[in-house]
Amino acid sequence: MIKRSFILPGVLISLTVWGLLSLGFWQLERADEKRAIEAAIVLAQSSPAQLVSADEVLDKEHYRVLLKGHYDNDKQFIYDNQIVKGNAGYYVLTPFILDEKTAILVNRGFVPWYGKRSELVDIKIDNQPTIIEAGLIKPKQRIELKQQEVSTIFPILIQSLDLDQLSQLSNYQIIPMLAQLDIEAKDGFFRKWQPFYGSVDKHLGYALQWFLMALVLSIIAIRLLVKNSRN
Repeated sequence: MIKRSFILPGVLISLTVWGLLSLGFWQLERADEKRAIEAAIVLAQSSPAQLVSADEVLDKEHYRVLLKGHYDNDKQFIYDNQIVKGNAGYYVLTPFILDEKTAILVNRGFVPWYGKRSELVDIKIDNQPTIIEAGLIKPKQRIELKQQEVSTIFPILIQSLDLDQLSQLSNYQIIPMLAQLDIEAKDGFFRKWQPFYGSVDKHLGYALQWFLMALVLSIIAIRLLVKNSRN
């Protein structure tokens, strides 16, 4: 017979187990959602590159596209504080003019400093009309601990991708998308773009943790119940 003193702890344990199981199933639902998103991204990345206009760029995240326009050699940005293969360096970001005053920043690749922060490699590029192939991603603005004073003399050294600020500096309307230049294209530097990795495994791992905690707590509750009944 279960003692009255065990009723309250039993209820609390039951509610806790229920909560842990709910968290586990919620993580499984999140994993299913991420799995569907990943499938859509993989499909986008595997699609052949097609020519897109400035108006279509925002709808092509994760796609490989062809962009028609020209570079602006005179308004380039040096995106500092990057680490690639253990080397500190910078990305070269060049405005690619799509139509009149609309531009997209093209990441032409990584250049290591090699201890010579005062020396830039030759980043000059032809301004002639051309078609380039690139992958599109949404830029992520890094958190700045303090406001950095930005020069107005190009090429400009930047610490984060504040596109509003870069639009003002360049006098272009910069599309909130970043173009990663194809690794086979000329006029670039070191490029080995990281493929998309989703978080399905992370959610499955969290779900397993919640279910294991629920199992352990259930075993403890059963042992306490058995012990309580014998006394």
